[in-house]
Amino acid sequence: MNVYPLALYVAAFAAYAWHFTKRDPAVGRTATTLLVFAALVHTFVIGMQTMEVRQVPVTGATSAISTFVWLLALAYLYTEMTTDERAMGTLIVPLLVALQMIPAFNPGGVEPTAAVLQGPLFGVHVLSLLFAYASFALAFVIGVTYVLLFKEIKAKQLGFFYTRLPSLQVLDTMNRQAIVVGWLLLTVGIVVGFVWTPHARASASADPRVQAMSLQDPKIFVALVCWAVYSFEVAARRMGWGGRRAAYLSALGFVLVLLNFVPVSYFFTSSHDF
Repeated sequence: MNVYPLALYVAAFAAYAWHFTKRDPAVGRTATTLLVFAALVHTFVIGMQTMEVRQVPVTGATSAISTFVWLLALAYLYTEMTTDERAMGTLIVPLLVALQMIPAFNPGGVEPTAAVLQGPLFGVHVLSLLFAYASFALAFVIGVTYVLLFKEIKAKQLGFFYTRLPSLQVLDTMNRQAIVVGWLLLTVGIVVGFVWTPHARASASADPRVQAMSLQDPKIFVALVCWAVYSFEVAARRMGWGGRRAAYLSALGFVLVLLNFVPVSYFFTSSHDF
């Protein structure tokens, strides 16, 4: 079922790329329509999977990636519709396509929900982290966009990016807002995770994966490093940092997010594999 959203994300990317090159308003509206349709189809897929396991599908690495793609698509659509700016779709939608390929071509179905994961605390923990990662993905793309435009302006060659992207001030403001929202949600997710873990151990002491949860687990450790990086960025912005330095910090933080979200989840963690 995940193949259908993937096909629509690919079609939306083609339309966004065409719009970015030609600046045709009709093509831009088509790109947005395709992405809305892709998000709706993805919502249907998530809904069907939720009915199957009686919980939002976030209890396995593959399911979590699909849910993250869905949340990122919704977050970007909200940003686009509130700013009436489609230029960043050319950078956001390829990320949706790349990540959605993982659940689309994974032969397995939705992972069954372990008993230890059935509870409101676990749901708040995972969904907060996924929303945070979606915000950081937006901040990363906005940061890359900022750097591209800055370099063009600095070289005094006002052309391709200058005529297609928002101003540096607008991009910097958008980056700051995305980082703050992401940092708040990441903080909530981590705190709830630390509260939930002792309860999970008490109710499922026989589950070795729960017993393996500690600061030595790579997924937990990298998540804390991510929190430290974004905490530094939030504090640095309050001290006057912005522009390129904030954009580079956003890029560093999101590299850690992707590292934690894909290779660590699949190959290195001993506790977060369910």
